Amino acid sequence: MNAVLLYTILTLCVLGVLAAVILYFVAQKFRVEEDPRIDEVEKMLPGANCGGCGFAGCRAMADALVKNDDISSLSCPVGGNSTMKAVATYLGKAAAEKEPQTATVRCGGTCDKRPRTNEYNGAKSCAVAASLYVGETGCAFGCLGFGDCEVACAFDAIHVDPATGLPAVDPDKCTACGACVKACPKNIIELRKKWPKDRAVYVGCVSKDKGAVVMKACKAGCIGCGKCEKVCQFGAITVENNLAYIDPQKCKLCRKCVNECPTGAIKLVNMEPLPKEPKAPAAPAAPAADTAAKTDAKPKPAAKKATPTKKTATE
Repeated sequence: MNAVLLYTILTLCVLGVLAAVILYFVAQKFRVEEDPRIDEVEKMLPGANCGGCGFAGCRAMADALVKNDDISSLSCPVGGNSTMKAVATYLGKAAAEKEPQTATVRCGGTCDKRPRTNEYNGAKSCAVAASLYVGETGCAFGCLGFGDCEVACAFDAIHVDPATGLPAVDPDKCTACGACVKACPKNIIELRKKWPKDRAVYVGCVSKDKGAVVMKACKAGCIGCGKCEKVCQFGAITVENNLAYIDPQKCKLCRKCVNECPTGAIKLVNMEPLPKEPKAPAAPAAPAADTAAKTDAKPKPAAKKATPTKKTATE
């Protein structure tokens, strides 16, 4: 019995050593030499592994930066232009400077503007709720409010405000990684140009329903009236599928569209609205001379005929 056990142990040891030798030679045969610069570039990156660059993580991003001669299309939203400039200097390449962006929640349907019509009792997830039905309100395009965007954010930059039922973005913490954009099943979160002092003008609605349907579901929705498009002097506003959209690259923050919007769907952030222009005065009354002329033009009454006197018998 002991001999059998000893033989088994020795056999397993021999097989283990043989397997190790085979694996060693296979590893040496198919070994891939890795550029040591990848490790250095990875150290320069923020290490968030958020996927905002389009790669699975910072290691994959570093590998692409080292292996591609042209890195102008690559960008790390977390590290920003300073990080990309440092990486480009180290690699002896040129990196394009990207304008800063921030996540923007394009929904103005707060609790008081968009009344609830039913109650959802399923899993508290926007993705799950969106796959089952349109939502707890009459708007099929609005925010569901269960916070998938909040869970996806690795930088604590977005939270659902219980007072409004909508996500609120902290521009100081937002890195424009795009995780919240991907997490939103209603596509109401957009990466837009970040203006100085966090100013912004945008349409807080994504509904493509007709105006009458929108007004029944949400008092702050866009009805596609086109007034904002007509008043914009820079061609930044287009109305398509009953919905207005402000191009952040063309918008000059003139704010004229804000006063024209009848529903308040255009949101103004960290800026004062323009003073409303006074209404045009009413047309003046007709001059007195014209009135007198009209009075003189009236026909005069005919003169009364003289009544003949009757002669008496004495005459």
